[in-house]
Amino acid sequence: MTSGRSRTGALAALLLPLFVAGGAGATAAPPPATTPFAAYLAGLHAQQKRDYGAAARWFEQALQADPTAPELIGRTFLTEVSAGDFARAATLAGHELRLDPSNAVAELVLLVEKMKADDGKAALAAAQALPASGLHRFVAPLALAWTRMAVGDLPGADAALQQLDKFTGLAPLKFFQLGLLYDFAGQPDKAEANFKETLAATGRLNWRLSEAMANFYERRGRPAEAKRIYQRFIQENAGSELAEAAEDEKPEAASKPLVASPAAGLAEAFFDLASIINDPETIDLALLYDRFALELEPKLTLARLLLSDILSAEKQPQKSLAELAKVPSSSPYYWSAQLREATNLDTLGRTDEAIALLQKMSAQYPKRAGAAMQLGDVLREKKRFPEAVKAYDEAVARLHAEGMPERWSLYYSRGIALERAGQWKRAEADLLHALQLKPDQPLVLNYLGYTWVDRGEHLQRALKMIAKAVSLRPDDGYIVDSLGWAHYRLGQYKQALNYLEKAVELVPNDPTINDHLGDAYWQLGREIEARYQWRQALQFGPEKAEIKPLEAKIARGLGPVVKAGVVKAGGG
Repeated sequence: MTSGRSRTGALAALLLPLFVAGGAGATAAPPPATTPFAAYLAGLHAQQKRDYGAAARWFEQALQADPTAPELIGRTFLTEVSAGDFARAATLAGHELRLDPSNAVAELVLLVEKMKADDGKAALAAAQALPASGLHRFVAPLALAWTRMAVGDLPGADAALQQLDKFTGLAPLKFFQLGLLYDFAGQPDKAEANFKETLAATGRLNWRLSEAMANFYERRGRPAEAKRIYQRFIQENAGSELAEAAEDEKPEAASKPLVASPAAGLAEAFFDLASIINDPETIDLALLYDRFALELEPKLTLARLLLSDILSAEKQPQKSLAELAKVPSSSPYYWSAQLREATNLDTLGRTDEAIALLQKMSAQYPKRAGAAMQLGDVLREKKRFPEAVKAYDEAVARLHAEGMPERWSLYYSRGIALERAGQWKRAEADLLHALQLKPDQPLVLNYLGYTWVDRGEHLQRALKMIAKAVSLRPDDGYIVDSLGWAHYRLGQYKQALNYLEKAVELVPNDPTINDHLGDAYWQLGREIEARYQWRQALQFGPEKAEIKPLEAKIARGLGPVVKAGVVKAGGG
């Protein structure tokens, strides 16, 4: 079994290495609530759903009835910032600071407003008020650096960034910010040295570092070095959306530095920090920092793309589309924006539009493989496997034609589509090739091993492969299920039961896993438990072809006919 497709080459995957060492839609204005308390409860519900725009509007209604309530002021303020309404947030920030003088978000809102107004002294005072510990402790050195630059204090800005040494893993962020800072200050030698330190600390190029270094070399009259930076990035990130764009065009004009003002520098710092913490556990904080970045520099398109990613992850695809619509067709990031647009359209059930967009993109840029790969993913998700194979074939051909490194994920994806399309020999070759490109990749080990078991081929080797996958991902219920099913197919029912029970604990609502567990119970004589698991599987939405076999097992158990067949698991 496979745990499903995952989107590779996303913006975060390109940005995060720089800094690490070693269904919802747009919500209309809510109707007036019957009572302020009802509005408050509606706001809480919207906030829990991460629909911050709606939450802010509900809280505003409640706040009108009780404008001095600390709880309402705090929630309204925070949701206004999260929704990107800085005009209203700035009004509330003063109230919030009177209630809680240590509120770092309120201090940051005022700091951003002062930087926008080019009031360096006031911005520096706000930065100095930021806490050195707690949730926002990483912000203070960055804010101090660029607000000190706003008052012409370059040594103080450098000293502020050195404070990042207190935090593990942030050396690349420090060096990158120092590079931008000294480039802005007109000290190219120090700028170049810090950019090189960034690269040394990360070991590989990400897009923003590549862009900054290439931009720097082009402005210094060293185009050959700029070209080498782009080429290295393309080779290290084969098939990524930004690598493809870099092949055809240089994303930024080289007539000026990436950071043209202290405010733009602070915007870059907020964006960099947001990209670091863009994980499920800290996504709300990433949203806040990215909002700050765009408020300071609305033309920072990478921050706009990150915002669209965060909104998509928070199940707000319509709002993500609205942000992507702000990326002009003339932008070098328009290609990336369109790929995200297709993802959101598919999420919204507008799959035909997503497919048409990806086909148009693929035809418009015959050298780029990204749209074809994503098209294959969409078609495979919709179980249109022969069409998915054609899309993946096109992507492979384009990468080969351009001399790009092969990608294990592409062969893995095509292998799945081929196997589901009934072309096993090609599928097996692709999965083996993916394993050559990425040895010990758990998804490939699992899928190939599981399919071998399912086909009754290479059973011992398959069992070892799946066991290896489980050791690499012990909490992946789908892979654990594969190992249990492999033991089942080998007639090792007691061993199978251990893994299948764990798999159900990890993924309780999967019909196939529950079905497998029921089969194991039956073989061990636990017929009541077996029928219970089969009924569970029937309730959890199995595929249409699996319904009648499940009903037959509930009625008659595992008779010879059913026992000879194998319920196919996973795949798409």
